[in-house]
Amino acid sequence: MTAELEAHRAELTGYCYRMLGSAFDAEDAVQEAFIRAWRGAEQFEGRSSVRSWLYRIATNVCLTMLTSAQRRVRPMDLGPAGSGTATNPGEPRPDEIWVGPAPDDRVLPERADPADVVAGRESVRLAFVAALQHLPARQRAVLILREVLAWSAQEVADLLDTSVASVNSALQRARATLAAADVTADVHRPLDDEQRALLGRYVRAFEAYDLEALTALLHEDATLSMPPLPLWLRGPADIRAWMSGTGAGCAGSRLVPAVANGMPAFGQYRTTGPWALIVLELSGGRIAGVNNFLDTARLFPLFGLPDHLD
Repeated sequence: MTAELEAHRAELTGYCYRMLGSAFDAEDAVQEAFIRAWRGAEQFEGRSSVRSWLYRIATNVCLTMLTSAQRRVRPMDLGPAGSGTATNPGEPRPDEIWVGPAPDDRVLPERADPADVVAGRESVRLAFVAALQHLPARQRAVLILREVLAWSAQEVADLLDTSVASVNSALQRARATLAAADVTADVHRPLDDEQRALLGRYVRAFEAYDLEALTALLHEDATLSMPPLPLWLRGPADIRAWMSGTGAGCAGSRLVPAVANGMPAFGQYRTTGPWALIVLELSGGRIAGVNNFLDTARLFPLFGLPDHLD
């Protein structure tokens, strides 16, 4: 039974991550689901597949967790953009309020079809996961199961102990909510020459702290955020002002590549040590979002990044 459960770990973790908005909470939810499955193995009568049975258990775990959880957000959800000349990014907010990053290899099962790989990456983008958090919990489950995992309405109705009509109604409302959200971004394509060239220019400009070259890579509406700090910025001018002012301590940093949420990422090391997990959002050959997650003590081990560079 253990091996059969483990075969579903990555896809279940991805499902719980989309539901909960936190890679750490997702892993906790899957572990709880496995414990419940082990305890209830004798009652499993084989009337559904093991996969469907596990999704039912995981869904119930997530719905329970969400009854007492605060909705997770990105800094952009908390208020208007700040000024690049700000000297105080605000007091750090608790981890429990933020949509966090997730390593692809923890939340996306291995797929042979390149189209399935791209679709999987699209469904864990930061903007998409953040938009999901605006949905009521059961609507969220319906949309993920129907739109992301391609379950039939009847399968979802059986899992949630409801009717097909109820599932279709919930899906319609969820689609309407997501249609109003900005979830666009290009997924990471490691073999894409254009993306590889863009990322190469980004690394060279950042490590040289060439702010002119760096801001030339930014989309005109690019954003910069720094969870758990609430300040966020929009536009190359404010981002450059911040990086040349309060953020100037990043000069001399080195970057180590990673992948997060279907997007390119980097572990950033200042001369003093680990500083941030940078997750980039790309759009139209430019950098549309720079997300600096500062909780390196938890995130670097999660992403397999070293705790120091020689």
